[in-house]
Amino acid sequence: MPDGYARPDPTVERDFARLFESEFGYAWNSLRRMGVREADVEDQVHELFLRAHRHFGELDPHRPARPWLYAFAVRVASEYRRAPRNRRETPGLAEELRDSSPNVEERVARAETQARVLQALERLDLDRVAVLVGIDIDGHTGPEMAAALGIPLNTVYSRLRLARSDFKAALQRVRGSKELA
Repeated sequence: MPDGYARPDPTVERDFARLFESEFGYAWNSLRRMGVREADVEDQVHELFLRAHRHFGELDPHRPARPWLYAFAVRVASEYRRAPRNRRETPGLAEELRDSSPNVEERVARAETQARVLQALERLDLDRVAVLVGIDIDGHTGPEMAAALGIPLNTVYSRLRLARSDFKAALQRVRGSKELA
């Protein structure tokens, strides 16, 4: 074994492997909702878990892991969205948005709605999207988001209020009308 290389603790590695397996889908969905393109999601999920692995010792075993992972997802999505190659793309109907129900009209309508929602979310500031997705979609609490994002609780609720308003306006622009369903 090379000098300076420490053998990993098998218990820690096993615990992290369990976390990876149980939360991979959650991390995937979180990143996708925050604007990571379908073609890049897998790479970004792995980036998220590489970072989480480096800080795994900081995870409090008495607290839920999802808000802790969500903080990594926000940072990974932020860096992803800031990269110049990711700024101009407008998503179409992504493959993962297609429903397997037998009714073709319902499938198309649902996929179009989901694509519009993703387009609207991509138009918002990531600080607000992170709170909106974390609370309204993933079901985290305000205090969990405050701890995960390292911001005051009042800031979480302020961003949530602004994000809901911004999302409504962005969705109207995406839909091309003043009406919301």
